[in-house]
Amino acid sequence: MPLLADLLRSDLLLYRGGVAPDCAVVVAEAKPSTVPSVYAEPSLGRVVGRGEQPAVFEALSSGRSAQRAGRMAQRGAPSVVEVFPVRLEGRTIATLAVETGLIEKERQRKKSIVYRRALAQLRGIVLRGELEGGGNISPMGEHDGPMVVSSEGEILYISSIAENLYRKLGYVESLLRRKVTDLRTDETVFFKALETGACVEQLVQEGQLSWVKKAIPITSGGHRTWWQRLLPTETELDGVVVVVHDITEERQKEQELKIKSAMIQEIHHRVKNNLQTIAALLRLQERRTSSPDVQSILRETINRILSIAVVHEFLSCDESSIVNIKELCQRIVTEVTRGILGPDKHFKFVLDGADIFLPAQQATSCALIINELLQNAVEHGYAGRSEGIICINLLDNGNDLTIAIADDGQGLAPDFSIARCSSLGLQIVQTLVREDLRGRFSLQDGDGVRAVVTFPKFKAIFNRSVKPLDRPEED
Repeated sequence: MPLLADLLRSDLLLYRGGVAPDCAVVVAEAKPSTVPSVYAEPSLGRVVGRGEQPAVFEALSSGRSAQRAGRMAQRGAPSVVEVFPVRLEGRTIATLAVETGLIEKERQRKKSIVYRRALAQLRGIVLRGELEGGGNISPMGEHDGPMVVSSEGEILYISSIAENLYRKLGYVESLLRRKVTDLRTDETVFFKALETGACVEQLVQEGQLSWVKKAIPITSGGHRTWWQRLLPTETELDGVVVVVHDITEERQKEQELKIKSAMIQEIHHRVKNNLQTIAALLRLQERRTSSPDVQSILRETINRILSIAVVHEFLSCDESSIVNIKELCQRIVTEVTRGILGPDKHFKFVLDGADIFLPAQQATSCALIINELLQNAVEHGYAGRSEGIICINLLDNGNDLTIAIADDGQGLAPDFSIARCSSLGLQIVQTLVREDLRGRFSLQDGDGVRAVVTFPKFKAIFNRSVKPLDRPEED
């Protein structure tokens, strides 16, 4: 049905009789992708009465196609309705309504009689359930160029769009009545469809142009419907409807995006390497100094640099420019363990929560925040102790996200005030939470200290197949 809807440039509705004798229900529908649908809302499941769709009930009761067109207003514009019976073992089990906008119907009447007869014959094939592989054909577009080719390979009809596409390859004269075997183009889809009797779709490269060709076989059947009986017998044909779609520009843009993505990943990789080099230089400086205060400052600086490097490492391996915060936390825990935990300290880190994906800018801020809070917990929460448990929880609260880091250390001093705290690490955390994440930060005292960062998740991504609505310019 979708394939036929695209070619007929019409909405297709499949009706079956309802529970009551004077009602019918839409059990399937197909909207065209080549023109706007005549329906603003989905029709599946809609129940209609005899007065609303008389042609449907006429076809259901008589088993004959409705030869008169019913006109009804859809989306404020009139449409033409043609109804055809769907039979199984000699009885009518449903009707197929073909609804076309009146303007589009007038356009179709001006098309070649060969093309119109080919589509009518294809419609009959679909009604008899004889079309194979139609579901494997991708949706068509308004810029697709159809052709009708006979079984002998003669082009009986070619649209202006298709002719313009072939002109790009040097065929300046009309291809009408030409044989496809005389062309220097790849017409494999025609021969495959003719040989197998099934629909075929194939990507072909014609010089610098990339085309998608679709071939739909049309064969003369033994049963002749009313519209076929109106035509001379010789108008029945065995052939193929070939549709050409030029995707050259799409593929060029896709290739450009791939190149751009690869370049961005390479930049992230080099930034990560440079940051690690800086960290290594600071580590050398740390070993050369004898001042414990300087060594502590250098270690903290190294961990901050490495926490940023971890983000760039993730981005260098993933072209989506988003970072899994749960995986990021695990890497930062590893860096903290290497950087500030000596062999005499035995701390257990517990990471819990769902996967949360954030854009690079937010992920970098979260990496620095997590690094500072972990360092603060290890260095200030366990005076005189060499072991403890630090838990990292990632929580989804509906409208916002929470990163909570809790330790079982000695807790806050009685006179502690976050407003008067001179710790550089906590100042960094407060600034990043307030200015970058637009969130809130608090320290809760109890059986240890629980640091809580909460920020809105309007930029967060939980399903990697969904793109964020508000991505930072850097991405």
